Amino acid sequence: MTAIVTFLTRKAGGRRANWLDWMTYAYLFTGFLVIVLPVMWLALNSLKSASQLEKQDLSLLPSSFESVARATVSGPDGKQIFFIQELPDWVLNWNDLSDAQQASHDIPAFLADWSGRELYALRSQLGYVPTLVRDLVAAQDLPDWLLRYPSMSATAKQDFDADAVIAALNAEDQRLLSEFLGVGSYEPSRLTLQILARAPDPVTGEETQFGVSNFKATREFTPARYVDNRSEEVVRLNTAEITMRRPIDPSWNNFSDPLTGNAFGVNVNFATCFTNSVLVTLIATVLTLLINSMAAFSLAKYKFRGQVAFFIVILATLMVPPTITLVGVFKAVNATGLSGSIWGVIIPGAATPTGVFLLRQYMLSIPDELIEAARMDAASEWKVYWRIVLPLAMPALAALGILSIIWRWNDLILPLVAIATTKEAYTIQLCLLEFRGEHLSQEHYRLAMTMVSLVPSTLVFVFLQKYITTGIANTGLK
Repeated sequence: MTAIVTFLTRKAGGRRANWLDWMTYAYLFTGFLVIVLPVMWLALNSLKSASQLEKQDLSLLPSSFESVARATVSGPDGKQIFFIQELPDWVLNWNDLSDAQQASHDIPAFLADWSGRELYALRSQLGYVPTLVRDLVAAQDLPDWLLRYPSMSATAKQDFDADAVIAALNAEDQRLLSEFLGVGSYEPSRLTLQILARAPDPVTGEETQFGVSNFKATREFTPARYVDNRSEEVVRLNTAEITMRRPIDPSWNNFSDPLTGNAFGVNVNFATCFTNSVLVTLIATVLTLLINSMAAFSLAKYKFRGQVAFFIVILATLMVPPTITLVGVFKAVNATGLSGSIWGVIIPGAATPTGVFLLRQYMLSIPDELIEAARMDAASEWKVYWRIVLPLAMPALAALGILSIIWRWNDLILPLVAIATTKEAYTIQLCLLEFRGEHLSQEHYRLAMTMVSLVPSTLVFVFLQKYITTGIANTGLK
């Protein structure tokens, strides 16, 4: 900490800061904001709930309005809109729960405490209507085609008389079956969340609770309904008089669900993807250091015909865009039987022209006299390489190792070519693609797992960056 304070308070000259000092401070502060602000935005958004992200809420902190459930129930008398208070969170967020989480709740026991229109709304919210209909069909020995009726075409439905079957039942069973079949005036019941607001009653002036579907501070008036169901009429509230509670509510399940394999609508286990990325990164980095150092040693310390030509060819490959070689890499991976295996990601990128160039330039600075002295002492070429050259080239090896870790950890193209057909071998970058589907977008999971994927590479760079600067700075010096 003392070193940081000393650095930040350093001046070009004199006791007072001059214009050059202030420009330097401004440059450092601007660079800090450019780097840190996007990461802070990502971190804060990764803690927001799915509903908050879907509403494109621009608030900085992960928070949510205090809400209340509004039910809509249809029947012969038309639609009834009313509020149900003090429902547990698992009921309100039922559609966001995984199969295991849904199975952990006793729905029949919960519904036993409700009756009337509240029961109709809750059983639809919990997806329990099909189960009740199956039990009804079995208990009353009703035709099996009733279970298939909702998915039939309009022409196929004409061959069956659903009204005659419904007429033979009692009132409650008629309602249940009609709602399931979608006949008559019985539409599926709905349960939605609305913002719980407090404002003076337009009639009495007393502080009253209201349900608000959409709040905009720029509007003069806001439509709302009474939460205590005293009336189904929509009232107009003065927006300036509305108060709402919005506590900070970080969604930690954005991190826990994917890491435990309980993410809804996602067919991959992020913990497995994380393990695969660790294996690919470590093994590939070791191979990269070994192969590149051998090639660099031969190019730096041996004299043979075509040495310069080999080095030029290696450097020329740096000018070839990786996308051009994708087809060749794909065919090579398929031909060698590595497709669908993490070895199909590790082996194709084991040798890098950047690594060969960096290590070769550094090894040129190692005195030839040391190598000649080792050979005079009857050291083999492998011992010269392993016991003398590698230890002396450790700064460059450390720099290349750190760069290799970052490259391999963030690589998407090669895994997409080699293992896209095998989800068990997915790396962390491929798993991030799984959180955005054609019909279902799980942005809250993807933002959270992006934060997780940033941690290893960030730690490597922060704590080992001095080796990068040392290794690169000394490259090519003699």
